[in-house]
Amino acid sequence: MSLLIVDDHPNFRSFARLLLSAEGFDVAGEAEDGESAIEAVEQLHPDVVLLDVQLPGIDGFEVARRLAEDPDGPQVVLTSSREARDYGSRLSGSPATGFLPKMELSGAALGAIIAAA
Repeated sequence: MSLLIVDDHPNFRSFARLLLSAEGFDVAGEAEDGESAIEAVEQLHPDVVLLDVQLPGIDGFEVARRLAEDPDGPQVVLTSSREARDYGSRLSGSPATGFLPKMELSGAALGAIIAAA
């Protein structure tokens, strides 16, 4: 399963790439902001996008909304260093497949969200 990691912090992208690659995900690429995330999806056609909520420029909620306009687009799993409850209705109203706090990131947790969709 191919994966695009979108986060504005290079250290988190590196950590997520190493962790998820070791746990069986094919990390197709990385992006550092909303605009480059949309471009990367168009170029790489990943199955899943691990998408930080707080990004410079276009935030993760808007990126998820735009990606959801394509019925053949990737599944989107939002992530943040904050808890889900901090986002309230923005999270529940998002077209994203799910939400995974950064502190709980693992291949198993990500896989469970994808499988439950």
